[in-house]
Amino acid sequence: MTVSLSRVESHLKVTGGAVYAADNAATAYGYLLTSTIALGTVTAMDTTAAVAAPGVFAVYTPFNPLKLYGYGDGSTDETAPVLQDNNVRYNGQVIGMVVADTFEHARDAASLVSPTYDVKPGMVNFAAGVATATPQGTPTEVLAPGVTSIDAALAASDVTVSAVYTTPHQHHNPMEPHAAVAVWTDDRLTLYTATQGVMNVVSHMARALGVDQSKVHVVNPHVGGAFGGKIGNWANVPLAAAAARALSRPVKVALTREQTFTVSGHRPPSHQTVSLGATHDGTLVAVKHDGIAGKSQSGPSSENLANHSLTAYASPNLHASRAIVPLDVSAMTPMRAPGETHGAFALESAMDELAFTLGMDPLALRQKNYAAKVPSNGNPWSSKHLDECYEVGANAFGWEKRNPAPGAVRDGDWLVGLGMATATYPASRSKSSVKVRLQADGTAVVSGTGADLGTGQFTVFAILGSQALGLPVSAIKAELGDSSLPPATPAGGSTSTSSNGPSIMVAADAAKSALLAQAATNPQSPFYGKTPVYDAGNVKADGVAMSFGSLLTALDLPAVEGTSALPSGTTKGYGYLSFGAHFCEVRVNRWTGEPRVARWLTVIDGGTIVNEKTARSQILGAVVMGIGGALLEDSRVEPDTGRYAGANMAAYLVPVNADIPPIDVRFLDHPDTVFSPLGARGIGELGIVGVAGAIANAVHNATGKRVRDLPITLDKLL
Repeated sequence: MTVSLSRVESHLKVTGGAVYAADNAATAYGYLLTSTIALGTVTAMDTTAAVAAPGVFAVYTPFNPLKLYGYGDGSTDETAPVLQDNNVRYNGQVIGMVVADTFEHARDAASLVSPTYDVKPGMVNFAAGVATATPQGTPTEVLAPGVTSIDAALAASDVTVSAVYTTPHQHHNPMEPHAAVAVWTDDRLTLYTATQGVMNVVSHMARALGVDQSKVHVVNPHVGGAFGGKIGNWANVPLAAAAARALSRPVKVALTREQTFTVSGHRPPSHQTVSLGATHDGTLVAVKHDGIAGKSQSGPSSENLANHSLTAYASPNLHASRAIVPLDVSAMTPMRAPGETHGAFALESAMDELAFTLGMDPLALRQKNYAAKVPSNGNPWSSKHLDECYEVGANAFGWEKRNPAPGAVRDGDWLVGLGMATATYPASRSKSSVKVRLQADGTAVVSGTGADLGTGQFTVFAILGSQALGLPVSAIKAELGDSSLPPATPAGGSTSTSSNGPSIMVAADAAKSALLAQAATNPQSPFYGKTPVYDAGNVKADGVAMSFGSLLTALDLPAVEGTSALPSGTTKGYGYLSFGAHFCEVRVNRWTGEPRVARWLTVIDGGTIVNEKTARSQILGAVVMGIGGALLEDSRVEPDTGRYAGANMAAYLVPVNADIPPIDVRFLDHPDTVFSPLGARGIGELGIVGVAGAIANAVHNATGKRVRDLPITLDKLL
C-alpha cells in the first residue's frame, strides 16, 4: 500500500541533530597532499619546515609511510594502496598527509612541503585515444535468421542514421565531502566515515590495516549525498585509520572540495557511435551501438555504455560493443546510472534523428518499436507498463501540440521546442538481512546495515515495518548504517528498497512467530497452551486480546526479535527493468543561444512505490542531475599537467534553483510480484536515464540544431 510521508529523520536534519561523519570529534586532523603532475615519480619531499610547524604531530609521505595493504578484489576505487610507493599515476593523487592538532595547522603545514618529481608524459586526452581504443570482451550481438552481420542488416534497411555522441568527464559533487574519523580502543577500530555501505568499509579496512574484520566497527547513519561516489574507500579512510593507530589519538581526515574531484573518483568520458536501420514505416531493423569510455590506469571501473540499446526497443538485429581508452587520470567509479545515463543520451538522440529523417513523430516511433519481450533473448518481462508511461505522459504534457517543424514555435525572443525520451534501468535484488525487534514498551525496531544517502531509506524501513506489524509509523524506529547490525543491502545499483523491503517483511514475520511462541509456551502467559494469533500489534486467542508490549511486560521479557536472510537473485527466465518516459519543453534565446528547460514531466513504472513523497524526491533529484549533465557539467583536463581545470563549485557548474523548472512526477504503481512479494523495483537511478536525450531532442525541435556533444552550451547553438 503506497503512502506519502515526510522523512522520519527530517526533524534531526533540520535541527542539526543528524550526525554526519565529519561531525564526530577528533583530537588530530589530517590534511592530504596531492600531486601536481599527471605521471612520473616523487623523487624527494622536503618536510623539514612542515614537521617543525605549530601543532604538527606527523608528516607521512612515500618516504615515511603509514603501512597499508591493498584492498584486494572487488574494489571500485584505487588499485594501489596509498603512500606505499613513490609513483604518481595522476594529477591530484595523494602523495602525503600532515597531521596536526587543528585542521588549520595541518593545512598550513602542508603548504610547506616541497615535493620534487621525475615527470613523464601522461595520456590524459580521451579524444586522442579513441582511434586506438582497446576492445573489452566480445560484442553482444543478436541477428535475425539469415542475417550475416549487423552491418549487413543496416545496409538492407530502407532508412539509416548514424552519428557520434560524446560526453565529458563528470563529477559527483555531493553536498557532504568525503570524511573519516578513526578512533582506536586498544586493538579495536571505530570508524565514522561517509559511505554507501558500512560492510564494504569493514572488509576493505580490515585488509588495508592487516586486522581481523571483527576488530573494525563502522558507523555512518547519515550521508549527505553520494550518487555512487561513496561506494569506494578512498585514500582519506585508510590514512585516518592508520594515523590514528600510529598516533594513539582520534584522527579526522576530510577532503576539500577540490580534492573530491580527484581523490574520490568520477564518471568517465565517452565516445559513442549509434547506427539505426528501419523500414519506411519506422519499424526498426537494426540497432548498432559502439561505446568507448575512458578508464583510469589507477582503478578497475569503467562504463558499459550500450546496455540501454539492448533493452529499450524491439529490433531483430542488435549489436553492442565496449572499448576503453586507458588514461592517466584519477580513478573512475560508478556515478548515478553508470553506463545507462550516457548510453541513453546517444540512443535517445539517435531515435529522434531517425524519426526526423522518416518524417515521423518521435513518440510514435518509440511506440511502434515497443519491446513487448526482452529484445535480446525473447524472455517475458516480469512487469512492464512503459506504454502506459507514454500515454499518461503525452496526455498530461500536451504532446499533441508539438510542432514537428524545427524552429517553428517562437515566444518573443525564445525558440520553443518539445522533446521526450525513454528511461530504463536494471532491476535486481541483492543479499539482505534485517532484524525486527518487538519491545516491551510497545514499539518496534527495524534494523540493518543499509544506508540512507538522503534517499529515504530510513522512512522505507519505518513504513514497511509499520505495514508488516500493523503498527503506526510513529511506533517504529529504523536503524541503519552501523556494521554491528544485520548485513542489509547497501545503497547502490538501485537495490536498497527492492532488496531490503522483502527482507523486512520476512524479519517481521519471524518476530511475530517468536512472540507467538513465547505466548503459547511460557507458563506466565495468559495464552499458555493455546494457539494465539498476531493481529495489528495484539496477541489474541479464545476471545482474549493483549498488546504485544503488555504481553512482553507480563512475561518479564524486554523484547523478542526475528531476523531474515534473503539471498540475491530473481526468478530466471524473465527480464527485469524499471521504466519511465520523460517529456520536456526547452526554450533557446534566439539572440544569445542560451538554453533553458521550461517544463518537465516524468512518468515512472517502478513497481510498488513504498513512499510516494520520498520516491518523488528521488526522481526530482535525478532529473535535476540529468539537466546539469545535459546543459552545464563539463570537466576539462589540462593537456600538459593532467589537472582538472575547474575543480571547484565556481567553475564546475551544477544546477541551482534558477536553472530548474517545475517538475511533474507521476507513478503508475503496478506491483511487480514476479520480481518480489513486495513488488518494488529500484528507481534511484532510473530518473536520470534519458534526461539528456530528451533535452537534446527538444533543443533540436526548437532550433533545428542537433547537438551531439554534451554539455549543450550556448556556443553550440549560436
